[in-house]
Amino acid sequence: MMKNKNHLRTLTCLLVGGLLANVSNAQNKFIKEGSWRGAFKVNEVEVPFNFEVKGKDAEHATFSLVNGTRRDHFHVKQIAQDSVFIKMNTYDAALIAKIHEDGSLTGVYKSLVPSFRGAALPFTAEYGKTYRFIEPEKEVKANHNLSGKWAIKIISKDPVADQVAVLEQKGNKLKGVFLKVTGDSRELEGIVQGDEFTLTGFTGPSPWLIRGKINDDKTISGEVGLGIYNNLKFEGTKDKKAELPDPYALTYLKPGYEKLDFSLPDLNGKQVSLSDAKYKDKVVIVEIVGTWCPNCTDQTQFLSPWYKANKDRGVEVIAVGFEQKDDLEYAKYTLGKLRDKYDIQYDILFGGIADKKVASEKFAALNKMMAFPTTIIIGRDGKVRQIHTGYTGEVTGKYFRQYVKKWNKDLDKYISEKSVAATDVALN
Repeated sequence: MMKNKNHLRTLTCLLVGGLLANVSNAQNKFIKEGSWRGAFKVNEVEVPFNFEVKGKDAEHATFSLVNGTRRDHFHVKQIAQDSVFIKMNTYDAALIAKIHEDGSLTGVYKSLVPSFRGAALPFTAEYGKTYRFIEPEKEVKANHNLSGKWAIKIISKDPVADQVAVLEQKGNKLKGVFLKVTGDSRELEGIVQGDEFTLTGFTGPSPWLIRGKINDDKTISGEVGLGIYNNLKFEGTKDKKAELPDPYALTYLKPGYEKLDFSLPDLNGKQVSLSDAKYKDKVVIVEIVGTWCPNCTDQTQFLSPWYKANKDRGVEVIAVGFEQKDDLEYAKYTLGKLRDKYDIQYDILFGGIADKKVASEKFAALNKMMAFPTTIIIGRDGKVRQIHTGYTGEVTGKYFRQYVKKWNKDLDKYISEKSVAATDVALN
C-alpha cells in the first residue's frame, strides 16, 4: 500500500511539475516565425533592415539577417518572459528586444565591448513586412539608373579613404557593394526615389547607411555612415575604369628588412614566434585580424577551410588578433568565439588593442599597418614574399575571383619551392 502511495505521489509531482513547466513556457513570449522589417534610428534617420525567424522558441530558433542573397544566422536567448537577446556571433554586440502584446518588437543594438557599452542604436520591428524601404504602392518613379561602376571621393583626411561602388538597378530597386582599401561593405540593398537613393546593410556589425542624390550633371553626392560611428560625405562619378590602389603594394617591408620577427601570446598565454620549430621550412601565412572587423571574419571564412585542405602540403597559418580591449582574457573570449565559429585549426595569437599604430609597433618591419585585415605570406626560407592589404569577399564578383585565382597560384608556387633543409643537403 505504501509503495502504491509513493508511486502516486511521484506521479502527482511529475504531473504538477509538467503543468507548471507548461504554464511557465506558455507565459514566455517569443518572436513570431516568418519575415520581419526592422528599422534603426540613427541621428533621427531610419535605417531599415530585414530578418527572418524560424523556430517557435529560443532553444530551437534561428534568427537570420537578410541582405539581398546573403543570410547571416544567429542564435536567440530568452532573457525574460517578454525579452530576447541575440548575440551577433563573433562581433561583441547584440540585439536586445522586447516582445509586445501585438507581437511587435522594440529594442536596441548594443555594443558589448567594455569601453563602448554606452553605445546603442534603438530599433523597432514589425512582423510580416517583406519590403525594406517603402511600401511598393508608395514608391516614386526613379529618374535615373545608377547601374555601373562609380569612383567615390570620400571627404576625409585619410589619403586612402576613397572607394569604388559597383551598383545594379532594376526599376526602383538598387543593390551593390562599396569597396575600400580595407575591404568591402558586404551586400547592400537600396532604392531610388526620383533623384534620391538609399542603400543599407546589416549583417551583424554596425549597420551601413548610404544616402545620396543624383545631381543635374549625373554625378552623385551624399553621406556614408556606419551606425554608431561617424558619417562621411562623398561625391561620386560614374567611371568604368575606377579602381582602388593596388592592395599588394600598399603595405611593404621597410628598407633593410627581409623577414618578420615577433613573439606574441596564444590564447593560453604561451609565447609563439616564427622561429619556433613548427614553422621551420614551412610556408607561413600571417593573418592580422580583429573579431570586430567584418572583412577579417570574411577572410577567416575563406582561409580556415583553405588551410584544412592544404595543411599537409608544408604550410602553416598564424592569426594575430587585435581586439577592442587590451586584455588577454577578453581576447581569449572574443578570439575563441572566432575560432569556434569558423573551426580554425591554426594558431591564434593576441597582438593587443585594436589600433593601427599598435599593430605597426608589433610588426616593426612593415612600413605601417594600413588596414585590418592584412595578410603576409612568408616563404620556406623565412623571407616575406607577399603582403596584401584588406580583403574583398564573394559579393565583389570578379575582384574576389581574381583574388582567389592569384592566391592559389602564388601559394602553389611558394609551397612547391624546395625547403631550406633539402637545399642544405643538396649543397653538401
